[in-house]
Amino acid sequence: MKCAFCGGEVEKRHVTFTYDEDGKYFIIENVPAEVCVKCGEKTYSTEITDELLRMAREKASPVRKTEPLYEFTVNQ
Repeated sequence: MKCAFCGGEVEKRHVTFTYDEDGKYFIIENVPAEVCVKCGEKTYSTEITDELLRMAREKASPVRKTEPLYEFTVNQ
């Protein structure tokens, strides 16, 4: 299969899906996706997309808490 954006080859991988809504982050690991080896674009099947949306709507319980998040700043 070819990437719809750049025409590169895609391969099946498990990726980390990140969703941000109003500053609240939702991170899901090990999501099956098709990933372009040229540009990195990720695409998800309809079934996977539906499940991701369901998990976000129902505010699924996390399997673990993440590490603290730091913001990069440049001292000028």
